[in-house]
Amino acid sequence: MNKRRKKKIYKTTIMFIFLDVIAAICFFIMYGPYDKIRNLYVTTAMKTMNHQYLANIFYSKQTVQKIMDSNYFISFTEDANTDDVIINTKEKEKYKDEYEEELFTRNNGNDLYKIIDLKVGTSKGYLVAIYEPEKVRLISTKQFNIGGKGERITTMCERYGGTVCINGGGFVDFGYGSDIPIGTVIQNGEITWGLEEADTDRDNIIGMTKEGKLKLMSNATANEALNAGITDGMVFGPFLIVNGKPLEIVGDPWGQAPRVAIAQTKDGILLFLVVDGENYINGASLQNMVDILLKYGAYNAANLDGGQSSTLAVNGELYNNPPAAAKRQGGRYVVTGWGLIP
Repeated sequence: MNKRRKKKIYKTTIMFIFLDVIAAICFFIMYGPYDKIRNLYVTTAMKTMNHQYLANIFYSKQTVQKIMDSNYFISFTEDANTDDVIINTKEKEKYKDEYEEELFTRNNGNDLYKIIDLKVGTSKGYLVAIYEPEKVRLISTKQFNIGGKGERITTMCERYGGTVCINGGGFVDFGYGSDIPIGTVIQNGEITWGLEEADTDRDNIIGMTKEGKLKLMSNATANEALNAGITDGMVFGPFLIVNGKPLEIVGDPWGQAPRVAIAQTKDGILLFLVVDGENYINGASLQNMVDILLKYGAYNAANLDGGQSSTLAVNGELYNNPPAAAKRQGGRYVVTGWGLIP
């Protein structure tokens, strides 16, 4: 046997040994004694729109269902009481803890907003404190359902004249997105999507009042939201905190992922929370989001669309570090968002 053939056999053997080792590691991870890894994989896959099949590659439908049944949250049935929120975002002489002080203390005299860098879960997070909540409104694509793919938040924010913007609700996803919102959309006191179902469809509505108060309504119609004083609103969830009470979470129902949330303190400071991460690898859990928002005094809070859609735009530029596919295109194309519009 010549040296060249021996060398080829050697390389082939090494390659197969390497593949065997990788297979053994994967088998150990997926079927070994560590329930946390298995639960994280299944719950993360099952809460995506287009990748639920990943859970069934390794596990039967019965196993997947058992894991999902042991990881859940109990949704709120009450609405946020906006009367509890008294807007007074001025700096204080005395603070109850370091988190309140960090939230209220301005940066270089900026009375509009402040960005706090932090770690949430396994990834970098960005908490935006907005001191004039009455200037936050819903932003959206120019038109809905005209065969488009939505719009980047950076572009949307700039068109509205916004300084800080995040993505908002979900949309029908054809793989590349779309310009079709999922659920009601309310802008400037008018229903701009879902008018025909304004008295019939009931959803979790996340809204803002003209006074700048975050209003969360469980199982409400669009017209009920308008009657309750919501001038800008959309559908998503779950609600993370309602009237100071955190969402009751058992296990880790949605796994880790890039996430976005909107919240408000009892003093009226509005909060945008955006967490980086790669889909199916890292990011924040729902519990991570609840914990960090409570730490900074959130009284009401709601989860927004995450994953590839997770976007924070500041002064026309992409500020956060979204998943690779979204980052390459400058942020994913989405349908709605929330923006500070001075």
